[in-house]
Amino acid sequence: MLNSLPYKTKQFFWLAIKLSIVIGCGYFVYQKLVENDNFHFSDFYQNLIKNNVFSLKNSVILLFFTFFNWILEITKWKNLASSVQKISFYEATKQSLASLTTSLITPNRIGEYGAKALYFKKQHRKQIVGLNLVGNFYQMLITLIFGVIGFGFFYYNNDVTINFRRVMRILLLGLFLISAFFFGAKHFKYRGYSTEKARKFIDRIQFSLNVKTAFLSLFRYLVFSHQFYFLLLLFNVEISYFDAITAITSVYFIASIVPMLSLFDVVLKGTVAIWVFTYFDIPPITILSITTLMWIFNFVIPAIIGSYFVLIFKPVANK
Repeated sequence: MLNSLPYKTKQFFWLAIKLSIVIGCGYFVYQKLVENDNFHFSDFYQNLIKNNVFSLKNSVILLFFTFFNWILEITKWKNLASSVQKISFYEATKQSLASLTTSLITPNRIGEYGAKALYFKKQHRKQIVGLNLVGNFYQMLITLIFGVIGFGFFYYNNDVTINFRRVMRILLLGLFLISAFFFGAKHFKYRGYSTEKARKFIDRIQFSLNVKTAFLSLFRYLVFSHQFYFLLLLFNVEISYFDAITAITSVYFIASIVPMLSLFDVVLKGTVAIWVFTYFDIPPITILSITTLMWIFNFVIPAIIGSYFVLIFKPVANK
């Protein structure tokens, strides 16, 4: 449809989309930080000042965690995308940060898939979407593995009350839906594409690439989970390393299995973290401050940089 539009019209169309993404992202970030009835910015600010969180030393360490986190994510994407079309580290950076900005206002960051695909020619876009899915799958797999182990220790060592009947109903429903998808989707086709083609695409991915992606996902998980732990130390929380790690992995595990608009990720993780850390008698304002800082450092700051790449984005010519 876009190919039939005059050149100037297409330029205006893309400019409108890019500005809408950037303005929308900025507005929702402002809403979450300043005009949030459940989160008082003045209390958050006072808590930061009280604990001297933004001293030069602390700021450098926190930014280092963020930098290393995104270096690993960008490297992971560069390796995956280069299996289809060789791209530089700078190109991978543009695609990763611009897609983050775009995805913040979409459920479960689904906008990331389309945003990255637009950087490639039409004939490569389905492969790019598939590779992005592979990268996110490994990140989710690492989160689930560590989360199940961490939550197991958390449950065993604390007097946690869980409605197992409700949990079993949810698990059985999930198992039924997954089974229905895999058995039913085998015969499902859409415009000539079937799950058989998707399986063949996954089989074509080199074993070495899968291993690299898994390890980069693991290292990235270790980086942001220890950034959380470092913030616990900055806020003078009295908790052992073992208890902290089991609580942190439990928070990410629970939050990861709840579908939610990415912009409200801070609300979800804050709510889950408050519940988990109440078992260690940690004040809710401290946990909210930490989850908000994690969101700012790992989503808001990269999204601001990504806004620039969104604004300078030029559609790829499909020739």
